[in-house]
Amino acid sequence: MTPLRLALLSNEEMTRADEKAAKAGIDSLHLMEQAGRAVADAIIRLYPAQPKTLILCGPGNNGGDGYVVARLLAEAGWEVTTASAVPPEKLKGDAATNRKLWQGEDKTLNDWRAEDYGLITDALFGAGLTRAIEGDFKQALQKAGESQRPLIAVDMPSGVSGSTGQVLGYAPQVTHTITFCRKKPGHLLYPGRALCGEVRLAPIDIPDKVIEEINPHVFENDPALWQLPKPGAQSHKYKRGYGLIACGPLHQTGAARLAANACLRAGAGIVKIAAPKSAVIVLANHETEVMILPCEDDQAFAALLKEPRLSAICIGPGLGLNDRAENWLKAALACGKNMVLDADALTLLARENLTPPQDTILTPHEGEFERLFPGLLEKSQTRLEAAQTAAQKLKSIIVLKGADTIIAAPDGQGRAKARINTSGTPWLASAGSGDVLAGIITSLLAQGMNGFDAASAGVFLHGKAAEAAGPYLIAGDLIENLPQTMAGIIGQ
Repeated sequence: MTPLRLALLSNEEMTRADEKAAKAGIDSLHLMEQAGRAVADAIIRLYPAQPKTLILCGPGNNGGDGYVVARLLAEAGWEVTTASAVPPEKLKGDAATNRKLWQGEDKTLNDWRAEDYGLITDALFGAGLTRAIEGDFKQALQKAGESQRPLIAVDMPSGVSGSTGQVLGYAPQVTHTITFCRKKPGHLLYPGRALCGEVRLAPIDIPDKVIEEINPHVFENDPALWQLPKPGAQSHKYKRGYGLIACGPLHQTGAARLAANACLRAGAGIVKIAAPKSAVIVLANHETEVMILPCEDDQAFAALLKEPRLSAICIGPGLGLNDRAENWLKAALACGKNMVLDADALTLLARENLTPPQDTILTPHEGEFERLFPGLLEKSQTRLEAAQTAAQKLKSIIVLKGADTIIAAPDGQGRAKARINTSGTPWLASAGSGDVLAGIITSLLAQGMNGFDAASAGVFLHGKAAEAAGPYLIAGDLIENLPQTMAGIIGQ
């Protein structure tokens, strides 16, 4: 899959793509035919038994797509009925043309019984909806959604914004969503992502050149966008990357150990833990491959950061919130090394109003994000917008963790670039999994990946390792599954 294929187009960008395609001589009626054909072909493959089918057709182009689907299914021998939102004479443009081509049974929007059909297709509004679903539209969608029949969405479940994934009034749970040209952010952002079922992307003859001209900034996170580092024939441990993990007091060593072992398993050549003297015995009793560096005082920690071979630092997991932790964080922020800030480091950053150097990687969950950027999540339309705004503000990489983790980075042009992650499982909601993520990202950073790619790859690998670990995973399972996960990606 080419990187451009992973672009996610907002409603505004998709409109621009249609306009540019028209200027390039691509007929809009042809595009509608292609869209309808893609949906019809998908339905035929998914349901070879040809169940009696109802297609809900809206008042705009999404409804026009629905009439194409109806005509093509009927030509293939299916029994098809349409339920139209408006009378034929009120349709305009390509939708009106395709309504005239449809010669089959046509009912009004709510003049049908779900039990009469084995399959329903939602072609009411699609991704471009900007107002709340209400009235007859809501009633029809509720009837379809509650029918227990398979429900196919054309472009997007009606009621879900393609740009934000937010539900506008009401949206049904669908079985499959067939979308065109490129996926939309709403296919990947919750709650829309949960309502889309299986999303299938179909080309409709809009050339890649058009997408390039639009210059999209948001992509689905995928290995096609970045490349994992591999050691050369003459590599040695320091050339493969030296990662340093800052550890907290005696009773908080677990988080640093998880981060350190994830860092090592993700490919760093050497990983060390810097720890207060009180924690050294505990660490030494647990660690074999990870080296332990006792720090008598704050000056000793600061001295470690001057090591020229040190490639990347992870500070935060189990760091603590006392004066020592604050001093270590300030030393790390001033050392000029590649850095990942997580957990306690983020709390200290917010509490002490500290500013990280540009290109630092921050990995907050929503609570930590709120402490760092008070009110930003509430003021933003989506988590995507909030992460992009935060990245621009700090000139750093933001990993806003969650079911739809966002990786955002400043682009220097006033609009942050971002990637939305789809790997992972709900079983990742387990203590220590965030520490593992911080360690993976630190490892990739130490091995020479740029911050945006290291963060993106780390999030993707973290999710894939969770998928490999299966149900009831604990954080350590993620580390155990990293080598196989990474080897599979390198093999691709």
